[in-house]
Amino acid sequence: MTSLWNETSKRQPLIIAHRAGGALATENTVGALKAAAAAGADAIETDVRRTSDGALVCMHDADLRRLCGDARAVAELDLATLRSLLPSVMTLRDALAASHPLGILLDVKLTEERLLSQTIGEIVLMDAVERTLLGLRDIGLIGAAQDIVADIAVLAFLEQPDSAPEARRAGASWFRLWQRDATAERAATVRNAGMRLAVMVGQPRMVPRAEYPPFPVGLVDREGLERLRQIAPDAILLDDPRLAVEGSFK
Repeated sequence: MTSLWNETSKRQPLIIAHRAGGALATENTVGALKAAAAAGADAIETDVRRTSDGALVCMHDADLRRLCGDARAVAELDLATLRSLLPSVMTLRDALAASHPLGILLDVKLTEERLLSQTIGEIVLMDAVERTLLGLRDIGLIGAAQDIVADIAVLAFLEQPDSAPEARRAGASWFRLWQRDATAERAATVRNAGMRLAVMVGQPRMVPRAEYPPFPVGLVDREGLERLRQIAPDAILLDDPRLAVEGSFK
């Protein structure tokens, strides 16, 4: 199967709009997704969680505190209630439909194999396997995904930056490094393992600490982009795709 995620791209790196383009409109919404497409992104990234009535929705946080001041968890609410609180929330099916023909990276927050199966089932139903990069945070789920759909592309969202060989053995074809961990040595390790490298800009938190890079998750400046250009990642995730499309990676 020919896939966006395993073919040679005309542009290097691929520009992935984090949280569907969270700097352009409300994160993880169709509005952000459309703005990211207009800005020239190659793909969008969004998150997958599950409501109490079984709907797969595109929500980054486990609860609604940050987005609307409600302390309840996404998993405690049915879809109708969630939409009454956040009217623009996307279901996974919404995101798969609205993102066409762009690539889509799914950061799957679900850790149960049966829920992974449900997620992949939606991707297959929407005829989006070739456009989808499945982001998984558990080494065991990587192999499980391959058992469900053998040729689906998988990105390993593992905590340890030096675990690329392990991820490759499990079946992942992409590996994520945070900007602070994206050294030439680690980039070489990823490639030597036979994988492609995606770099997530900023720090892995909403409020940054006093360390490099000096930005929260998803944000970056020209200097940071120039540093990343030197290690030639295959993809870069950032909230504002315009920075990469119009800047150092043009």
